[in-house]
Formats: sequence, C-alpha cells, structure tokens
Amino acid sequence: MSKPILIDCDPGHDDVFAIWLAAAHPAIDLRGITTVAGNGRIEHTTHNALVACTVAGIHGVPVAQGAERPIAGELKPAEWIHGANALGGPELPTPTTPLDERDALTLMRDVVEGSDEPVTIVATGPLTNVASFVRKYPELVGSIEQVVWMGGSTGRGNVSAYAEFNAWTDPESIALVLDSGVEFTMVGLNISHQALITREVRARIAAIDTRTAAFGAELLEFFCSTYDAFENMPDGPLHDPITVAMLADPATATTVRTRIDVEVQGAETRGATCVDLLGFLERPANANVAIDLDVDRFWGLVEDAVRQLD
Repeated sequence: MSKPILIDCDPGHDDVFAIWLAAAHPAIDLRGITTVAGNGRIEHTTHNALVACTVAGIHGVPVAQGAERPIAGELKPAEWIHGANALGGPELPTPTTPLDERDALTLMRDVVEGSDEPVTIVATGPLTNVASFVRKYPELVGSIEQVVWMGGSTGRGNVSAYAEFNAWTDPESIALVLDSGVEFTMVGLNISHQALITREVRARIAAIDTRTAAFGAELLEFFCSTYDAFENMPDGPLHDPITVAMLADPATATTVRTRIDVEVQGAETRGATCVDLLGFLERPANANVAIDLDVDRFWGLVEDAVRQLD
C-alpha cells in the first residue's frame, strides 16, 4: 500500500527533487502540493512548484499557494543560495500545470478529510502553512499520520551560528506545530550534510539523458556553485528529498526519539533547534530526529525517480 502524503514546500532546488521522488516512487501516493515563502518569495516558490511538475510530466496533483510571509517577522529569501527566482540555473519553462483555485490550507484540509487513512505532511520549507493548519483545524490533527520536516539541526546552523534557514525563517511556527501534539520528525542539517552532491552524483544524473534529468543536472550544478561560493562546499547537500526517501524506504535513515525545543527570542540564537539528545533537560520526548543516512541507498532512490519521470 502506498503512503498518502502532501508536500508543503518552497522550491528551491532541493524541493524540486523531493517533489520528483514523491511523484515517482511506488510507495508514495502524492495527494497534493502546497507552497510557502522561504527560499524565495511566494510568487517564485509557487511558480517553481508548477515548473517542477511541468518538467517531469506530473499530472493530477493539485498545487495550491500558501503563506507569503512567516507568522512573525519579515521574510528574507535565500537568494544567495537559490538565486533571485529561487530556482537559478536553467531556463524555466512556462508551466502547463495549473494552479489550484484553493488556497493551501483549504487544499490541506480537503486532502486530510478526503483520505481513508492518515496523511503524512512532508514539509521542506518554513512551517508557516503547517502551523496555520493545525491552529485553524485542531480537530484534524488526529488525521495526520506525522509531519516530516526538513529543517533545524542537532548542531550548528547555516544562516546563523546556531540556526538552520527554515527554522530561522519562522521559529514561531515550529513551536506551534510541536505544541499541537502531532507526531513530528525533524530532518536537520546534521543528516542532510551527508547527502553531498558529488561530481559523480551529478554525472550519473546527467547520464540518464531525459528532459527531467537534464533540467535536474542544471539545478544541481547551480546549487553546488552557490554552496561553493558562500559556504565553501563545492559538493552541496541535497537536503529536502531525504524527507521523502525516509518514507519511501525507512532503511534510508536512522532516527532517535528525543526532545526538541526552538529558540524564538534569543538575539544570537533565534531559530536554533535545541535537540536534547542526552536528556539533560529531563523533558518528555516530543519528536523523532534523523541521525544517519545510508548515502548509497538515498542516491539510488533519487536516481531511480529521475529515470522514471519524463
């Protein structure tokens, strides 16, 4: 049986590969895509989600637009990594995938209510939409299997000393989601930095020789170039698809059950995810945290997905 999921995303180079993996893998039933501002402004992330579906020939999956800013504070898009349009590198085609008339929260509600089994929400951007959903529809929290979120870190950050970008963009939303009681899994920098886009990986993707693969190869080259320029990482990390890979094949990653709290006020630590791996705080565990990645298994899933799409 395939697992019903909804992807909430801010495409973003790595979000595109998460969408492709969810659409292609037989263990995943992609029921909808919602967009949020993060890597780019909402007009860009929404456009890019439609582009991702158009390029790969993904049909019948509704795409709805969500929040244009975080719950608190101003949006500061990650243009230094993803480019001014959040999908720098290739020339973007005019999308043929339509934008759904519903807003993101309405689509989320309809997907959750319309499913015969609990739906997993895969969030690969700031948690603004997810937090707004659990706050507006608390009665539906029990119909969510879990939220699997790419964000946070058990260690250092990538936009400040301690904060990862998605967490830093909207930490208030993380607190709301954790407080809702929904089952929660964090896929942080500590594991995503194991998914390095090496030259060998890029060559294997390009060698697939399809329209999707060619577009994906351009995305990866641009992504690695900005990581090299700004973080001294010539082989950038492909963060977001790990969330989907863990659902498609649980052997892809190991997790631990622990406590996560998020810093929302610290002048130097806003957006930091406090992951109490050693139990110092003696607080009840409230989340699963991804720790180790089977790198070969992960890239095998990504390559197989690209190979199956148009």
